[in-house]
Amino acid sequence: MLAQPPRPGVPGNPLIRFAMVTVLTGIGAGLGGMALALLLHFIQHVAYGYSITQLVGHESFYEGVVAASAGRRVAVLVLCGLVAGCGWFVIYRYGRPLVSIKKAVSSDDPRMPPVTTTAHALLQIITVALGSPLGREVAPREIGSLLAGWLSHYAGLTVEQTRLMVACGAGAGLAAVYNVPFGGAIFVLEVLLRSFELRVVIPALVTSVIAAVVAWLGLGDESQYVVPHFGLSANLVTWSIVTGPVFGVAAFAFVQLTTKARAAAPKGWTLPLFSLVNFLIIGLFAVSFPQILGNGKTPAQLGFSNELTIGLAATLLVIKVAITTSSLRAGAQGGLLTPGMSNGALLAIVLGGVWTLIWPGTPMGAFAIVGATAFLASSMKMPVTALVLMVEFTRVDHDFIVPMLCAVAGSIATNRLLELGMQAQQARSSNASSELKGGAISRG
Repeated sequence: MLAQPPRPGVPGNPLIRFAMVTVLTGIGAGLGGMALALLLHFIQHVAYGYSITQLVGHESFYEGVVAASAGRRVAVLVLCGLVAGCGWFVIYRYGRPLVSIKKAVSSDDPRMPPVTTTAHALLQIITVALGSPLGREVAPREIGSLLAGWLSHYAGLTVEQTRLMVACGAGAGLAAVYNVPFGGAIFVLEVLLRSFELRVVIPALVTSVIAAVVAWLGLGDESQYVVPHFGLSANLVTWSIVTGPVFGVAAFAFVQLTTKARAAAPKGWTLPLFSLVNFLIIGLFAVSFPQILGNGKTPAQLGFSNELTIGLAATLLVIKVAITTSSLRAGAQGGLLTPGMSNGALLAIVLGGVWTLIWPGTPMGAFAIVGATAFLASSMKMPVTALVLMVEFTRVDHDFIVPMLCAVAGSIATNRLLELGMQAQQARSSNASSELKGGAISRG
């Protein structure tokens, strides 16, 4: 964390200063999110050779990857491995220590180091654009938080106000890059601040709405996913109730895998080597399965639009979980929002396929949307945010929230029970270890 210099402050009413920082944070996060999204599109188009003159067009990343040759896919992923390995090695070796958003929000000095944070965010965008299976959502959140922290410092806001603005900057960055103003605000309240008090609700909403509107200038006002109309049915609601716990178990296992992978990731000279090998293998997989490239948006979209068979969904699920975990283990960085959502959609298609043998009639896409919500809610421990995000991502009818709620409730409850069981087991192991040590000392 940076040393705490005297706050310069700006003359004037404290409330006006806070309001100015709130508005500027929204504008800055919107511009930052828009710039990062356009950079991502530019790199994708150049790397895979499609729609070079139209960054925001109708040709999707998946269509560009499919049109690219097998050799080009492998070459781009090798480049991704080199960029990721060398880039993060340089950051760890020469940069200031990175400060996470959650750490900044709870710190006495909520500012984040500008150079390493910006480099960290850019590396995430570049590698995801080249085909990394990790999420891109952390980068705009970091830029929004970085900007908010320094704006608050120069405006002379209190530490508590600065923490609030750092959290709001993160939500605004998320809102900008995904066009989810309410999802961005709820993320701030549920995940970062864990408070729904009016004093935090207002700045969270204001910054996220401003950021999303500003980002429309370059990205447009379109939803992230195009889905057909799905009607509500007793079939789907029953399936959601029955399978909700399954998504809780799957999300718990996924979090355990990815947490251990992050903890074991190299930061020294082996990082470039691990990264290169990892992404080379992903490139070889992409020759036969181009759907795996990127943060997971492709398989999620294919699932939502009823374009995946049960067998292909199962295969993609296994590969996506494996390469997401291996990429974290190799030292690459990125989010798990879209990867988690994609895993949920793929698992839902598999479970839905089995269900239709007993009770047919529900489209696979309907299962996928519900499953994506349930998995995301548990994997990131944000049930309310997951519901709001999925509604804004897909713009499904509001009555579709019923099966989503049923699945999320079962998923969250099961996931929580598993966490409590693991904590109890760890406590018993710790007590047993202490007793053994105590016995050894007394015998000695």
